[in-house]
Amino acid sequence: MATHALFETSSGYAIFEVKLHDVVGALDKAVQSSIDDYPKFAKMVSLVSFAPFQNAAHALENMNDISENIINPYLQNVLELNLTKPKKGSSVVLAANPGIAVSIAKELGIAIADKDVSLDILRGIRQHASKLLKGLQEEDLTKAQLGLGHAYSRAKLKFNVNRIDNMIIQAIALLDQLDKDVNLFSMRIREWYGYHFPELVKIVPDNYQYARVAQFIGAKESLTEEKLPELAALLDDDTTRAQNILDAARGSMGVALSEFDIMNVGMFATRVVSLAEYRKSLQAYLHEKMNDVAPSLTALLGDRIGARLISHAGSLTNLSKYPASTVQILGAEKALFRALKTKGNTPKYGLIYHSSFIGRAAPKVKGRISRFLANKCSIAARIDCYTEHPTAKFGEVLRQQVEERLNFFETGEPPSKNADAMRKALEALALEEDEDHDDGMQVDKDGEPALPLIEPSPKKDKKKKRKSDEAGMDVDESSEEEAPKKKVKLSKEEKKALKKEKKKERKEKEAAEGGESKKERKEKKEKKDKKEKKEKKEKKSKE
Repeated sequence: MATHALFETSSGYAIFEVKLHDVVGALDKAVQSSIDDYPKFAKMVSLVSFAPFQNAAHALENMNDISENIINPYLQNVLELNLTKPKKGSSVVLAANPGIAVSIAKELGIAIADKDVSLDILRGIRQHASKLLKGLQEEDLTKAQLGLGHAYSRAKLKFNVNRIDNMIIQAIALLDQLDKDVNLFSMRIREWYGYHFPELVKIVPDNYQYARVAQFIGAKESLTEEKLPELAALLDDDTTRAQNILDAARGSMGVALSEFDIMNVGMFATRVVSLAEYRKSLQAYLHEKMNDVAPSLTALLGDRIGARLISHAGSLTNLSKYPASTVQILGAEKALFRALKTKGNTPKYGLIYHSSFIGRAAPKVKGRISRFLANKCSIAARIDCYTEHPTAKFGEVLRQQVEERLNFFETGEPPSKNADAMRKALEALALEEDEDHDDGMQVDKDGEPALPLIEPSPKKDKKKKRKSDEAGMDVDESSEEEAPKKKVKLSKEEKKALKKEKKKERKEKEAAEGGESKKERKEKKEKKDKKEKKEKKEKKSKE
């Protein structure tokens, strides 16, 4: 049974003492109706303390903490002051909202009432808040709620991480829809205008050019030699095709249409042309937006595939949280669940299948390239999401790595490592910053930069230095400065040849030392050990 209740308002925190509450009969209609009746409910609870907020900013701060289920220091002080340790044999049980109640129980150690009991008590307090909180009228509470609600929503919209991604999501969705609509309308105008001029389809196969030519010609009888220059301009200055169109119009087998029908065909053609032009401008807008929001992902995959990944994930932040295995099959969820249900082969790729890397890869290597590309996509998405100033340098380096991996499958040349690739990108960024900010850079008295770039030394060099220091050996500086050599992958035949050469070298060394083999050395050692053991036993027996 609850002894106290915590009620959060837009004006402050209120703590009530619960006097009467029947837990067993809480679901009874009579008990539920008593909560709605103020005279009866006023006998169940009484106000202990009300702690108002200092100002609107203080109220917004507490509101944000409550929404995140965090105990604000102000709320902690209020609870510690009012919920003191009771007398022996009694205990404090607090009725609070389920979200903040868990944090109160963990951090302050206060017992929390059952969820159903808490909701019933808080419902009654919220319903009669204007009467229970003396000195506050109902209008004051509504004004405070409205002001705090506006401030809270304004702050959430201002600091929304996904606010920029929404433009990309809407743009790529509209672009895909426009592709379908333009193709559908182009087929419709071909069929409609084909009754009048069927020969034009073979001469002008492009949808956009066909719509512009149909809009320009109108009735085929009106096409003359005077219109040839304008017609050639629509066909990318192709005078031969313009002449072929004129010849085909003169001997066309199409049906003659009335002026009203030609006017409707022309109006529909103008709509198709305007849609196609708007599609081009929307594609340019998407390209600019992707370069601003996710330049590394755009440099790696392209603007359309990168935008589709962001749209499918919901935001760039969600995409950055996905592991590479999820990015690899993003967009192929149906095939994945079908494979899991039928126990078949899972899909190798989803939306990244449209990338040029997978198209260029051999059929046997497509799965491996898609896995490698998904890994680089996840790295690029995280760089774009969590860097303050996104840049395309990392995407270019990651793209080069994928190119090297493709080359590795063809020629066997080993690709560069991630650490080396990231170091190249960081060096390129450092050079750009030096060129742009030479005048504004902080310099010490000696003329050196105040914050020099520290390059991490490789781990292998550190181990070597430690060993040499412990042994007290002198190490040449030239050997320390040299970069560690990369291991070259060898085939099985080459490994066998190296083993044979090592065996020959060992035999030659043994022959040079005295012709003794390993077996002979072992036998000599065993004989010596036996002799020493015998001598020890004899000494002990004599003693």
